[in-house]
Amino acid sequence: MKVVIAPDSFKGSLRAKHVGEALATGLRRGLAALGVADPELEVVPLADGGEGTLEALVEATGGALHEARVTGPLGEPVDAAYGVLGDGVTGVVEMATASGLELVPDDRRDPRRTTTYGTGELIRLLAYERKLERLIVGIGGSATNDGGAGMAQALGVRLLDARGQELAGGGGALAHLARIDASGLVTRALGLEVIVACDVDNPLTGPDGASRTYGPQKGATEAMVEELDRNLARYADVLRRDLGRDVEKVPGAGAAGGLGAGLLVFLDAELKRGIDLVLDAVGFDRRLDGADLVITGEGKLDAQTLRAKLPLGVAKRAARRGVPVIAVGGAVEPGAYRLHEHGVVALLSATPGPMPVSQALARAREHLEQTGEELGRLLALRIGFSPR
Repeated sequence: MKVVIAPDSFKGSLRAKHVGEALATGLRRGLAALGVADPELEVVPLADGGEGTLEALVEATGGALHEARVTGPLGEPVDAAYGVLGDGVTGVVEMATASGLELVPDDRRDPRRTTTYGTGELIRLLAYERKLERLIVGIGGSATNDGGAGMAQALGVRLLDARGQELAGGGGALAHLARIDASGLVTRALGLEVIVACDVDNPLTGPDGASRTYGPQKGATEAMVEELDRNLARYADVLRRDLGRDVEKVPGAGAAGGLGAGLLVFLDAELKRGIDLVLDAVGFDRRLDGADLVITGEGKLDAQTLRAKLPLGVAKRAARRGVPVIAVGGAVEPGAYRLHEHGVVALLSATPGPMPVSQALARAREHLEQTGEELGRLLALRIGFSPR
């Protein structure tokens, strides 16, 4: 029996590798309890453009991880990771390491003030100091809602108010945007090919846009959400007028608080589904050879999982090969059950009962091992073994 265990990280708790190892430990224990010895379990840590994308791509290609001090989302210095892939010419930036939500304490979360400036500094470093030819930018897990304005400023773009003064950082400052001067943009002349690993397909503004969909989880009140959405609409208007680029409704432009839009406009980036990019890099289709089952999952399975997130991407690849999929989440919300339409045969919650989120996060490994064990017992019965 061959099982491919291909999860995302459980945000705020476990890296994808550790999620997979916990499920494998439990699965092996459950199978053994009913007499199934030596199952072939292959753990394939994945990411979809968000947390873990950098690690997954570097590991899959035999690349190397590096670190640089840049401006964090609150304007304070942070040490951010980046990678150079095994080909020696492709760099990887995971924006969350420079501008991510995990870098902002709960009591300081305010997407009107957080900036993508540090992400721009990483891009500049890879373009100039490393002199790379290609760049992959993973844009999940952001603390920001500035449309990539901070990133653009770090690359030499001037965002000006009506008095010709440079805007401060953050999505709140875009209310005062009057003009954009991109003549100082530093990376375009280098011909850097930029590919964005995008984990969602939201537009920049509107009911499904960056502010309304993701603003609340970054600390925005309802009033802030309305303000931020108006500001991004203003930003989109000025981009159209000054730079001739209309990206407001492009799928993925709203990713990472609109960083997707900024990368499209200022770096001529190509948006790709992050999960497909990672699946190709790790040779996922090849790993499905001879597989009887795929187990995938993420921290919370909900309606957003249907918007180009990792479990959906895994399920689609497995469905092409006729391999059934089971999805495990720390929590499972009703909107996730539409995954059944895409080849996911069952959804399982790893949390055994009601408990504070902090407790669920702290005990995630234990809960995943137990879930794996119960699943192993069911699989043992399914393939014809009887309890001892």
